[in-house]
Amino acid sequence: MTGSDLTAGGEVRGADLAGRDLRAELHREPDAPRVFDQCDLTRADLREAHLVDAVFTDCRMDGALFDEAALDGARFAGGTAVGARFTRAECIGTAFERTDLANTEWARAVLTEAVFTACRMTGAGLCHLRGIDYSFPRCNLMLARLKGAALRGREFTGVRLDEADLSEADLRDTLWQQSRLRGAELTGARFGGADLRGADLGEIELADAEVLRGAAVSPQQADMLLAGLGIRVLAGAPEQDGARTG
Repeated sequence: MTGSDLTAGGEVRGADLAGRDLRAELHREPDAPRVFDQCDLTRADLREAHLVDAVFTDCRMDGALFDEAALDGARFAGGTAVGARFTRAECIGTAFERTDLANTEWARAVLTEAVFTACRMTGAGLCHLRGIDYSFPRCNLMLARLKGAALRGREFTGVRLDEADLSEADLRDTLWQQSRLRGAELTGARFGGADLRGADLGEIELADAEVLRGAAVSPQQADMLLAGLGIRVLAGAPEQDGARTG
């Protein structure tokens, strides 16, 4: 593998690029979109790389640096990027599918219309994101940091957010289906207009129930919330003395 191979673009298959500083080779726009197939990019330095419409298939990218990289239209299929950094990266229309993105950092990244599908994103740092209409269908976001995230109007389908930090997040008008919020930090979050009937809320403390003001919940969820007040919900009307027949 030579620097000229990477500079020109096209397909690179099975290359060992672990630990390499690739900034010079990837800085300019290539003749053809770059395609990395089953490459080892562990701890590689791709900061400010031109990766528009690039494809990464089953690559190992653990600890790689994608800070400020141009990733518009890029596609990541499979592979691992545990602990990788994408701070300030531009990811407009970028797609990640079945990629292990645990403990990745995304501060100030532009994620307009980016889609993360069935990705493992446990512990991911997703604070101070920019852009609109990004989504996480069927992702595992347990322990992820989404403080202050602008998520209004999103659909959450098959998403796990157990013990995630959603404090001060804008979750108004969201729709939740087959998703989990057990143990999530919700202090200061806004749920007005949200439909939470398809979310597993776990046991919400009485002091935290106020945050759900304006949200729609199921009867079962309402029972759970009232149980926090020590109130039991019983079906039917009570029998009264004198109303009984002999």
